[in-house]
Amino acid sequence: MTDDEMISCTEPSRQIERLRAIMHRLRTPGGCPWDAEQTHDSLISNLIEEAYETVAAIKSGDDENLKEELGDLLLQVVFHAEIAQEDKRFDLDEIAQGICEKLVRRHPHVYGDSQVEHTDGVLAQWEDIKRAEKGDGNQPYLHGVGKGLPALIKATKLQKKASKVGFDWPDTSGIIEKIAEEFDEVKEELSKHAEATPPTHELQSEIGDLLFIVINLARKLGIDPEVALEGTNEKFIHRFAAIETGLQAQNINLEEATLEQMDAHWNAAKA
Repeated sequence: MTDDEMISCTEPSRQIERLRAIMHRLRTPGGCPWDAEQTHDSLISNLIEEAYETVAAIKSGDDENLKEELGDLLLQVVFHAEIAQEDKRFDLDEIAQGICEKLVRRHPHVYGDSQVEHTDGVLAQWEDIKRAEKGDGNQPYLHGVGKGLPALIKATKLQKKASKVGFDWPDTSGIIEKIAEEFDEVKEELSKHAEATPPTHELQSEIGDLLFIVINLARKLGIDPEVALEGTNEKFIHRFAAIETGLQAQNINLEEATLEQMDAHWNAAKA
């Protein structure tokens, strides 16, 4: 089947090949100028955006939306594979082969002779194999954990990894006391440099410590802090929209409203 025939192919079992053919056509002379100009670096924001939109689709429970977003995410993988293939570095088949071999290697309890029955044992085995593969045996224990991830997710991964060797709070009471301590340190730093512009490095550090320990509390309670914060983001959006609606009913422009007027509608929405 020629590339042109593959682009119009409707056989369900050949749609990955069709996607590759379409991506190749878009990148070749006479294709799409925008697609042809893209590089690994220029597509980073697209990759991150599509990953987050896929998460939102999962949370929505809408299968059609999830199917579409997974397709957009898959496109990013195919796009990067096409760019690499043009430089004869690697292609989509090699990407798939690599992950297949990794899955087999890291599941010796399924594909080998290892005897592991419970999730904790599986995860510990996975980490041991991963460290051996990457030659991290002589590296610090937290070497490479969360590399490239947003700080909130990275903090969670660091804490989870440390907890696997027993470096963790025995219960939430100690964490809550630590939150109060860190908050006091933020207030103390603010009292010293209240007017500093930009904020001092010390204040930034204290805020970071406070955020880190709050993430620890969420993790200890079994709450994903990323999910919790996104829930608050959505709540904020909803309540702020209520402020706008309430002000409009009073013929008050949002930009001209006082803080007291906005607070009144915020509290009404909250109630």
